[in-house]
Amino acid sequence: MKGEEAVSELLNESDSRRRRTRDALRAIRILMPRGHARQRDPVEPAMTAHRVARAGALTLVLTLLPSCSTVPPPRPLPPPAPAETADSSWPRREVLDLALQAYQCGERERRFDRPVLTVIDYSLPSNEPRLWVIDVQREQVLYHELVAHGEGSGDTMAVAFSNKAGSHQSSLGLFRTEGVYTGQFGYSLRLSGLEPGINDKARERAIVVHGFPDISRSFAAQRGTIARTWGCPAVPEEVAPQLIDRIAGGSAIFVYYPDTEWLRASHYLHCGVQLASAAGDK
Repeated sequence: MKGEEAVSELLNESDSRRRRTRDALRAIRILMPRGHARQRDPVEPAMTAHRVARAGALTLVLTLLPSCSTVPPPRPLPPPAPAETADSSWPRREVLDLALQAYQCGERERRFDRPVLTVIDYSLPSNEPRLWVIDVQREQVLYHELVAHGEGSGDTMAVAFSNKAGSHQSSLGLFRTEGVYTGQFGYSLRLSGLEPGINDKARERAIVVHGFPDISRSFAAQRGTIARTWGCPAVPEEVAPQLIDRIAGGSAIFVYYPDTEWLRASHYLHCGVQLASAAGDK
């Protein structure tokens, strides 16, 4: 190994010397008076010397290699990493399909003013990022964040949902974002629930998007969960202002959980069927 290191140092030194020589000679060429007569190119001897030195170095390498019997064999390549089964930067396909279906139905009914769709998947645990903000036109995920559920909905997992005031539970379904204000939890965003009996008491219950300090990855790593709310979809405090500004003023929020009754009854999940039926009755 020492022989190889010596050869390497020799080659590096040779390359460095060649560059210094070339640069110096080029500077000389520039500084020479134009009328000065030159009998020979000053760069050529240096280049010739460099080629001779490099050939000698290569000969030395070939001489030393047979004696390097202590060189260990190359390490085997590590096994390939298993392929990801899903892209976690996007919602699961079945959830995204439902969210887009509800969004498109609401858009046909002119419920929204901005082509932005926020998806919350409450079937995932609270210590995992389960909120996505999606630019529908550009097909880009703008934010992928933690989000809280109501304390009445469960601990780490949300399992119960309600539209009732005082339940401290989250509500499912399709919402529309409204205006912003500064309140008890700082910069916040009002929501309107679009589904009667499911989430239409959101304004009455003061269900808003806001930031909260105990909704963070570090808190989740320490406690195994994050803070809960009285039903608000609260997000990490540090990202709340930017996220709120991105979705405020008439965009869609779709809150999912595999609740059989809601999935069967939601107007926004069966909009195409109902519209086709209405058209056929005319």
